[in-house]
Amino acid sequence: MKIGIFTDSFRPYTSGVVRSIELFSREFSNQGHEVYIFGPDYPLLHPPAEKDVFRFISVPAPTMPEFALPIPISTQLGKTIKHVGLDIIHSHSPFLLGRLGARAARRYKLPLIFTFHTLYDQYVHYFPFARQASKQVVQRISRNFCNRCNRVIAPSNMIVSYLQHIGVKTPITNIPTGVDLDEFTNLNPNWLEENYNIKPEEKVLLFVGRLGQEKNVSFLIRAFHTVQSTYPECHLVLVGKGPQENSLRRFCKERGILDKVTFTGVLPRQKIVHCYASADLFVFPSVTETQGLVIGEAKATGLPVVAIRAFGPAEMVNHGEDGFLTDPSLPSFTTAIIDLLENKELYNRMSKQASKNVSLISSVFCAQRMLEVYQELLDQNAYAPPYSFYTG
Repeated sequence: MKIGIFTDSFRPYTSGVVRSIELFSREFSNQGHEVYIFGPDYPLLHPPAEKDVFRFISVPAPTMPEFALPIPISTQLGKTIKHVGLDIIHSHSPFLLGRLGARAARRYKLPLIFTFHTLYDQYVHYFPFARQASKQVVQRISRNFCNRCNRVIAPSNMIVSYLQHIGVKTPITNIPTGVDLDEFTNLNPNWLEENYNIKPEEKVLLFVGRLGQEKNVSFLIRAFHTVQSTYPECHLVLVGKGPQENSLRRFCKERGILDKVTFTGVLPRQKIVHCYASADLFVFPSVTETQGLVIGEAKATGLPVVAIRAFGPAEMVNHGEDGFLTDPSLPSFTTAIIDLLENKELYNRMSKQASKNVSLISSVFCAQRMLEVYQELLDQNAYAPPYSFYTG
């Protein structure tokens, strides 16, 4: 099978979408399929040329300069699609290159699949104006795009319900992004202690993700401030970067806990896995996740999780088994953290169950489910229906 993936983000940019594409692509290749990536270039990062990765001229996003906006124009796209002989097109965005992929699927009569990775209407705070109107427009674009696909992939059942609620009529299949379990072996349990100013006796709370408003990190720091006043021998590690980093640092300084919070910035994959292995607890306050892949990665190293019960995380954490799901209040979130820090028996039981439960979403298993969807559409001789920007 020859699979064309159209995406508005790809490495060296780091995100859950990029990680998902990398994992599925690798597993498809391991099973003998060919994967071709159509994604943005990054003028500020200068990514190296890669086989079967086709880059589009891009410009830095005005409000997120580390993110590139690809220009969805190419005189060579048709020739490339014919040359490689694509069988199916999988879009990972309803905008720009995702939309270009949809037009190509329609033109060359190929099946079109779309993975709904992001609650796009929760990101309108990055728009410079008319945010409420922008939210409605973005939601309408998402719905209309889904309704011009042969199949929509949702990473959780709650997102399936959300898409149906906003009017998506296309068949939706729930397939999460899997976890590469092989990555989480032979790791250094002292890596954070050895590389940052963290004392051996401190319990490490770990967050991995973008430091942006949508991730609710200021809530996490307020919660940590409360936890730290009750349980002083603890340390918060934030892996990632984003537009709120400077304000979050000021936030910590104002509360006198800056020496207890470590901002690592963006780390390469081979270091992030050691962060998981050398932490004690994974804390995740986001309420905008369609899945929350980092929760699965944390569980792969036996970390219990404390997360707010919302969308994807509500299905990634088995409440009372491998972590706690809380309501979006500081007392609820901080109580769950303190319970795990103070109750060793509870912690050990949840840690053991976390390692066991993550096997249910291995990357191999999830990729096989995706391939079955591809094959089903090919057997049906399905191809993308007529597509319009305005109708759905």
